Amino acid sequence: MSEILTSPRPSRFGRALGFRVLSSGSAVPERVVTNADLGHLGCDPEWILSRSGIKERRHVDPGMATSDLAVQAAERALASCGDVRDQVDILVLGTFTPDTSLPSTACMVQERLGINAPAMDVTAACAGFAYALVTAGQFLATGSSNLAMVIGVDTNSRVVDPTDIKTWPLFGDGAGAVLLERVEENQQNTGLLAWSLGSDGRGSNLLVCPMSGTRQPVTVEGVTAGEQYMQMDGRAVFKWAIRLVEENVQQVVHHSGVPMESIDLFILHQANLRIIDGIRSSLGLNEEKFLVNLDRYGNTSSGSIPLALDEAWRAGRIGPGSTVLICGFGGGLAWGSGVWRL
Repeated sequence: MSEILTSPRPSRFGRALGFRVLSSGSAVPERVVTNADLGHLGCDPEWILSRSGIKERRHVDPGMATSDLAVQAAERALASCGDVRDQVDILVLGTFTPDTSLPSTACMVQERLGINAPAMDVTAACAGFAYALVTAGQFLATGSSNLAMVIGVDTNSRVVDPTDIKTWPLFGDGAGAVLLERVEENQQNTGLLAWSLGSDGRGSNLLVCPMSGTRQPVTVEGVTAGEQYMQMDGRAVFKWAIRLVEENVQQVVHHSGVPMESIDLFILHQANLRIIDGIRSSLGLNEEKFLVNLDRYGNTSSGSIPLALDEAWRAGRIGPGSTVLICGFGGGLAWGSGVWRL
């Protein structure tokens, strides 16, 4: 881990211009799980709050899956713009908790939405939405797409060990979706003024579900040992995130040419309030520049950024022409940032 902290992998940078946000939508399960509800783990509610900033989170009910949340979020985005589903020509879905390993969750969502378009999953853990956004942005910027649906969604309650006091309180379930429309006028003024993506597989063991693929097929012994659940070195990931995110945010803002003080809202992955506050403090920015909703939803992984974006959009904190800084980071290790002119 020390090697990762002292010699981080470089990020890649680019632009994807000429598209705007047409609408957004989000979805969370109805079931609220408060800190007090976790008393059976031996957790003190105030301890959880002080360590993470989380007061409650949402968990899906039995029988509900990732695609269900994704469809709900997408339907709300479609309903906000007169329902243009017949014009959507690509669907990109970021998740690491698919309904099944085969077929992709994106294909299931595409069918249920009634969209006639290619659909694909993008897996980058908590950076999943950023990766999906950049992927769709390239299609839009090159003219290969005119209307793209981008979704970030995870049902973490399905992959986190409910007996693990260190991880179970941190995660929730949620989804967010955006419809992105290619524009002909003012192409240089909308879209991703700068994006940054990076990965460092040296930290792949810091956040991992060991028994979830071909390396370690499912066995009775493995299930008994709980190896189907997420395992996280929280302290190491925290240290890595603090350093990586501050540096990457400064870099992507520099590449965008937009002054830091001209960015309307910063939407960082909602992993931990101490990470967000630490980065905000190091950048010398005021609290009102940052959207925080993890107190109500916990860490929703790929869903956290688009869920927060939709909340800000509907509350009027941002709108057409606003400039937003997004940054997702987590398992992989992977990260993705963007200065996004909506």
